[in-house]
Amino acid sequence: MYRDISNSPTKRSITFRVSQLEISDESRIIIDKILDENEILKEILLTCDHFDEVKIQIREWVNEYLNDHPHALDYYNGDKMGRASFNQLTWQDFAAIRILDYIDHDGQEYEDLNLNGKVIINSPFRTLWLAAREDKGGGTSDFFRDMLHLFRQFSGRKKRYIPDAEQVKKWMDAHPSGLDPDVIEQRKKNRDRIIRLFIKKIDAGDIERRRFRFEPGMTYWQKYKQVLEWWNDRIFHLQFAARTPERLNRMLGRSLDEDTMNTLLQAQDSGIPFFVNPYYLSLLNVDENEKLENTDQAIRDYVLVSKELVNEFGKIVAWEKEDIVEPGKPNAAGWILPHRRNIHRRYPEVAILIPDTTGRACGGLCVSCQRMYDFQDGHLNFDLEELKPVETWWERLPKLLTYFEKDAQLRDILITGGDALMSSDASLKRILDEVYNMASKKKATNKLRPDGNKLAEMQRIRLGTRLPVYLPQRITDSLVEILAEFKDKASKIGFRQFVIQTHFESAMEVTPEAARGVRKLISAGWTITNQLVFTAAASRRGHTAKLRKVLNDIGVLTYYTFTVKGYRENAHNFANNARAVQEQLEEKYVGQVPEQYYELIKEFPQHAEEMVVNIESLRRICNIPFLATDRNVMNLPGVGKSLSFRTIGITHDGRRILKFEHDHTRAHSPIINTMGKVVIIESKSIASYLRQLEEMGEDPMDYANVWGYSIGETESRMPIYKYPEQPVSITEEISNLEV
Repeated sequence: MYRDISNSPTKRSITFRVSQLEISDESRIIIDKILDENEILKEILLTCDHFDEVKIQIREWVNEYLNDHPHALDYYNGDKMGRASFNQLTWQDFAAIRILDYIDHDGQEYEDLNLNGKVIINSPFRTLWLAAREDKGGGTSDFFRDMLHLFRQFSGRKKRYIPDAEQVKKWMDAHPSGLDPDVIEQRKKNRDRIIRLFIKKIDAGDIERRRFRFEPGMTYWQKYKQVLEWWNDRIFHLQFAARTPERLNRMLGRSLDEDTMNTLLQAQDSGIPFFVNPYYLSLLNVDENEKLENTDQAIRDYVLVSKELVNEFGKIVAWEKEDIVEPGKPNAAGWILPHRRNIHRRYPEVAILIPDTTGRACGGLCVSCQRMYDFQDGHLNFDLEELKPVETWWERLPKLLTYFEKDAQLRDILITGGDALMSSDASLKRILDEVYNMASKKKATNKLRPDGNKLAEMQRIRLGTRLPVYLPQRITDSLVEILAEFKDKASKIGFRQFVIQTHFESAMEVTPEAARGVRKLISAGWTITNQLVFTAAASRRGHTAKLRKVLNDIGVLTYYTFTVKGYRENAHNFANNARAVQEQLEEKYVGQVPEQYYELIKEFPQHAEEMVVNIESLRRICNIPFLATDRNVMNLPGVGKSLSFRTIGITHDGRRILKFEHDHTRAHSPIINTMGKVVIIESKSIASYLRQLEEMGEDPMDYANVWGYSIGETESRMPIYKYPEQPVSITEEISNLEV
């Protein structure tokens, strides 16, 4: 990930160029504040003629503090680790450790994939030293603001304030849900506006669909009722989806401003696909309504392409490096896979199956999609006719599933895409039947193997889908029947966990239609879990907490809260990892489930049909607004989910450099022992993030602590998400692996 070039010609050349860059007047004002507030630091920076002496004296200064705080010293040295030790750190401890981490990693060179792989040098204190002495060094005001807050934290000038539960509730109440009566009425108006547009276009012959047409002589009212009936048909929404910026704008009542339209048109010219169905577009606010201002921002940022994405499209680097597969060769996590498109894998127990059906597509395009790099080469698309399964797929599927059958450790299959529920009922049933056959054969083979040499048997199946959000019309009685039937028979051969893994981004997406769809899926006996992408809009105070509550209300358990993946292409939607830690410690904590109820909640999936009642009962017993069953994490390239990091540096423009540890609480590929740490350079500064929140109407002072969260530790996984005990004694062998 990096190399030390402290004495190399490259380092000397880059350092010389950077050292000649003058700082701005705004930066000078901030530097003067830093010096005025920190006499010891001022003396060090202004009296040391050589940078090595600066590092020595700062280290001695901070070590004096750590020697009086042995727990923080042990944590810094790595002698104490984990969540319990993390929780004992004080606010000043965070700052002291960060200062020393900056010094420890000084002079190291990193490839910045936000800058198309440009090499940068990590040397925060050199930048500060040159600025203080010579008004040079190249640092921006965002860099110096971060340093100002760091030393205010270390000096004790800045204290940490933890909001109480009442404050968190106020933040939650500021975010409405799609189940609020006034929001429902607004969406009906939006729906009717779109229906009127379709009537006009069908009458004019601008839209022609064999399945959706008016009979001759129909009155306008009859046409309206006809389209209203079609509105409940998923095929209608797929066929009438907006695929161009012009149609998108028309369906939004021509409400998009010129700047937004220019960006969308540039995106179209760049080859970025558009696919937003009418139902989902009806969730966006169009009419001016002060009460609903900015309440749809998290949805809007999932539909409208950013300038950063347009600028980077064609140069996007795959974030999920283990998803780059060459058959017969190990991927980034060391796994050997049988096909480049259909099976992906990171962990020993689980692999992903991506069918060659319409399940490779989605019900809409999420602009922060981790697979956006695939769109560059045309590997993913929204041509649903082209994605209808052909006979060769059904011949290949059993062979692909043999990979699961013969593998020593696989016991969890995640069917996704795309979107698992985009497959037709017939295709999905056939896929599930093949999974059942594979699991049956694996179980039968185990009977012939001695104890201690048996293979892991299949215990969990998951369907990854956003259709309960994008297109709840897909959740039909026939789909529920297929899911219930599969659960009934698969339970008899060892499957214990049946999960629909979905992705609500905002409480405003929880509509009456979505709630009905969720209730139907629950009635099939499947547990529904949610994975939230922690975008800038979703990271507003109380937004994610409110989503957890509303999802619990309809029977959904939260699973992961993900930091946005990707580099500069997703910078608009990126919320810093410091904010993910802050949300975890300052908002999510109000839904913490006491450990005495862990065993109780672990049994919830065994009675999935009663999920709503069970969730409500436990919330009432614990007197909490939601069950905080999710973990805040980042999906690291090749390593997996973790929020265990230290901030080891900062770029000249204020973007933090984080070094991550893998999650020690779960099984990993043995390659983890050879990979070392993962270094991530964030795509925006804390200051830039706060300016973005302010543009959304937020008060930056509500986020004042965010500057100080420079360390993270991954939360323990709730027992509800752990695998059941294997019914047989399995081998320690790990197959399909090459390290």
